[in-house]
Amino acid sequence: MTHGFFRVAAATPSCTVGDCGANTAEILSLVKSANGQGASLVVFPELSITGYTCADLFSQDLVSRVSLAAVRLIAEKTREIPITIVVGFPFAWGSSRYNCAAVISDGRVSGIVPKTHIPNYGEFYELRNFAPAPAETTLIPAGIFGTEAVPFGSKLIFSDEKNPDLALAVELCEDLWVPEAPSSSHAKQGALIIANLSASDEIIGKAAYRRSLVNVQSAKAVCAYIYSDAGAGESTQDLVFSGHNLISEHGVLLAEALPFSEKMIVADIDIRRLLHERRRMNTFSSDTMATNYTEISICLDRDCETDTADQMLLRPLSAHPFVPSDSQELSIRCEEVLEIQTRGLVKRLSHTGLGKAVIGLSGGLDSTLALLVTVRAFDRLSLDRTGILAITMPGFGTTSRTKGNATRLADLLGVSLETISIDKAVRQHFKDIGQDPEKLDITYENAQARERTQILMDKANMIGALVIGTGDLSELALGWATYNGDHMSMYAVNSSIPKTLVRFLVSRSAQGAERFIQDQAKQKSFSRILESILDTPVSPELLPDTNGTIAQETEKIVGPYELHDFFLYHLVRWGSSPARILYMAEKAFSPARKTAGDTMDTASYTRKEILSWMGVFYRRFFSQQFKRSCLPDGPKVGSVSLSPRGDWRMPSDASAAIWKKELESLE
Repeated sequence: MTHGFFRVAAATPSCTVGDCGANTAEILSLVKSANGQGASLVVFPELSITGYTCADLFSQDLVSRVSLAAVRLIAEKTREIPITIVVGFPFAWGSSRYNCAAVISDGRVSGIVPKTHIPNYGEFYELRNFAPAPAETTLIPAGIFGTEAVPFGSKLIFSDEKNPDLALAVELCEDLWVPEAPSSSHAKQGALIIANLSASDEIIGKAAYRRSLVNVQSAKAVCAYIYSDAGAGESTQDLVFSGHNLISEHGVLLAEALPFSEKMIVADIDIRRLLHERRRMNTFSSDTMATNYTEISICLDRDCETDTADQMLLRPLSAHPFVPSDSQELSIRCEEVLEIQTRGLVKRLSHTGLGKAVIGLSGGLDSTLALLVTVRAFDRLSLDRTGILAITMPGFGTTSRTKGNATRLADLLGVSLETISIDKAVRQHFKDIGQDPEKLDITYENAQARERTQILMDKANMIGALVIGTGDLSELALGWATYNGDHMSMYAVNSSIPKTLVRFLVSRSAQGAERFIQDQAKQKSFSRILESILDTPVSPELLPDTNGTIAQETEKIVGPYELHDFFLYHLVRWGSSPARILYMAEKAFSPARKTAGDTMDTASYTRKEILSWMGVFYRRFFSQQFKRSCLPDGPKVGSVSLSPRGDWRMPSDASAAIWKKELESLE
């Protein structure tokens, strides 16, 4: 929990129907196993002490007494085990019998939650044995579950005694399947974790439906949802149970025991991420504790012996959060992004009534993507591609490779091409302002970028066209753009696309050459050019080349884009602190993190390297906000955007002092 991660488990004991002693022994064994894996919370299935399929045996007085004794025994036997346990059992109280969950912490029963919705249809006949939860919370007197009175009711919130934001609530099986699940109300009352004790029989198609329910409910309630399902050992007289355990967080499945796999699953829930999302969404109301809810203080956040800095994080943690790791998902994502970009530009062209566009084509990744999007938009509007004017503007650092790729690409796509050298104009400008042309400083670089922008704007005016911006999200985050130079355009199609994703959008276009080129022979040439562009080091090419090779590689100056995109995502999307980002970056970029199916080759970085580039990131992110405050329009494509009119409204003169101070403390 130092960095906001909370480890939980869902376990399915091998059941012996009606044998509370054997079931209790099995549960205790799994409690120790969950604790050994560092879990602070373990959830067991519905009626797991007796078995769900006891049927009319639930009416036997002996079953009631022995199952109650089993709950007390589990509490006593786990007194010294630092874990919270949620276990299912039948509880006869007053004139009714209830299907209940006992929440056990520190050797005592902290609360009893009865099932609210009792199914009595199809294969279920629970109303024969159990009553729905009473409307009001009551107290079970001392002496029943221990030396203290125990709250009994469906509206209980179990919050951590030191960190009240860490809160647990419980519902049972059918409660999830109804239109208004109790967990929706629990979440509004502050529960970040929902435990569901279930006995859901397995029939064809049900696993996928169950998985969808859990994911959707965790998304709607902005919570972590732990679903523990009954499995092996339950009676198969009429039904079969598969132990389909699931742990989902805000719509994302963190862990799953596939049906009949007989597995306990363990996952790390990101508590800070859930809190950040709830606080960000003003439509998610977290009301003050309603009068009909009872809050119970327990110890959830525990210091486990296995909780060390080197412990593996049990949750998906991508080194490239903007890029799906699954190749099929990546393909779908790329097409979605390209379509959003295209639709945005189609609307802008239609609205302005302009049938022409101007774009500065450098032979680099960003301008290539912008050109491809512009071609798609023109095709969608049935406009002649010759209405796209691609201008190459060779300067002091332009190499033959990038210029050649730009001109060949324009030719293959059938767009208009013009080459305008900026050499003489910039040298005249140097003379006008008294700049030494041998002094390779920021003026030397920015004068070239501003001259290029002037050419693009003026040519657009000449032919009645829209200037298409090429800069991407990563450059905007770092301020790696010349103010009123490449920073400016009339519509910025790449403005919310990070550099790590730009690469895959271009790559996808290379693989789908037929979308751009009809001639099959030319399709191969088109793909080869895009592949050459993908292999070219990222560079603004503003400094003189060295024997025909690029002298200025961006990532050697400002740092690896894969690191900066990682920092950007966790800072802007989740509000993470430098310490938390460092912790996750060390996990994500460690040599051992490579997994099968990854779409990107990920470099490894030491803690020192990560901290060094984090310093660059924070310094530039804060100092360069003034460039983002006056950005041109551009379509938002993902959950992270730096548009001053939408997602990111930050004062240009905000201080980075507290972030820098935390960074310094990490060195």
